[in-house]
Amino acid sequence: MPRIIIGRAGSVAQANKRYHSWYLSRFEPMRNRPIPHVSAADKAFVQGLIVYQDAALLVFDKPSGLPVQSRGNKARCLDELLWAFARSNGKRPRLVHRIDAGTSGLVMAAKTKPVAAYLSGLFENRQVQKVYQALIPNARNLPESGMIDAAFARQSRKPSRAEIAKPGTSDIQAAKTSWRVLVRAENHAWLEVRPETGRMHQIRAHLAHIGCPIVGDPLYGGDQAPRLMLHAASLSFPMPDGQTLTIEAPVPDAFSAHGETLGL
Repeated sequence: MPRIIIGRAGSVAQANKRYHSWYLSRFEPMRNRPIPHVSAADKAFVQGLIVYQDAALLVFDKPSGLPVQSRGNKARCLDELLWAFARSNGKRPRLVHRIDAGTSGLVMAAKTKPVAAYLSGLFENRQVQKVYQALIPNARNLPESGMIDAAFARQSRKPSRAEIAKPGTSDIQAAKTSWRVLVRAENHAWLEVRPETGRMHQIRAHLAHIGCPIVGDPLYGGDQAPRLMLHAASLSFPMPDGQTLTIEAPVPDAFSAHGETLGL
């Protein structure tokens, strides 16, 4: 089951009341817009992904294989499914960050434009603590914990793939990822991973860079698996009233099951 934690003293209801009033008393809502049709089946599907919601935001536990966004939102994706929550005047939630299609786990959407601006600012200023879990090979000699500090080339030769910058490259993006071994078995490990920055494919490219591409990630040389074994397990961020909201989602059954096949 998902877990919701409100930091400091105070009940969830009290925290939500202060959180909501900060936003809802100060800003105008989103503009009106036409409402695309969302089938009853898709409405039920996306509503079933919700692990937390209040007057300001929605948090989903996205399954592996569902894109957060697609080109022009012409394919089925979470962003397009957000129309299931549109009001009669066309206002609907908007995403404030993304995870890869193959990655499962937590994705947030704001219910109003000012909330979206606030949360997007937290991500931009690295005030959202993100925790992932990953299954990797080649772990026999991997330390129990560590930090990968390897910048990305801003202009990759393959746009769909992140590229570690070569020495002397001037146009780079700083990127840092820490890891901790949770379980180790033979040549595989189950990691807790914390990206300090938010580059495209950061965790995937960084783990491949140290010789441990994520299981189920052929783009970066990972072993074959039913899915990408990367899960966005936790989001933690400050609310305007000074408290910290932490939302956690356990790994899916398919993730755990594949871990068992690896002895983890």
